[in-house]
Amino acid sequence: MKRLYGLIIVLSFGLLSSCYTLKNQAIPVDVKTINIQFFENNAPLVVNNLSQTFTEALKERIRTQSRLSIVRGEADVTFSGAIVGYQIAPVSIEATNNNTAPIADANKLSITVRVKSVYEKDKKDKNLNFEESMTRFANYRGDINSQEQALIQEITKQLTEDIFNRAFSNW
Repeated sequence: MKRLYGLIIVLSFGLLSSCYTLKNQAIPVDVKTINIQFFENNAPLVVNNLSQTFTEALKERIRTQSRLSIVRGEADVTFSGAIVGYQIAPVSIEATNNNTAPIADANKLSITVRVKSVYEKDKKDKNLNFEESMTRFANYRGDINSQEQALIQEITKQLTEDIFNRAFSNW
């Protein structure tokens, strides 16, 4: 019985260590630094703190999920871009009984980010050299003002995950 427990413990440590080593497998070994430039908000609808919130969330994602050092100036990889879309649209409509126009029962907040990644050492690397737009959304009910910051956090988390996976996970 003791051998069985010992075997389980050894296998558990082996699995945990292999997960850790696999974590950064798509990042080339010569990539050690990244410059994440400020993502300016160029969307038609502007939220004051969206640029700062998004840029800091992307930095935090890289800081906690990779071995890369975030630097200013010259780096092995540079992320740049802008927030190009911030849109609120109805998802479902609620009919009214008193001959007035129908109202939105649920809405969707969408954020679109244009991101460019440049890998200085190998301009042909398709994983680390790309430029594309990414959009994520969250549905909500009620007034946007009371929920906007929480929705922005949720969407930002999704977008930073998409950018990270696109750049570093061979997706």
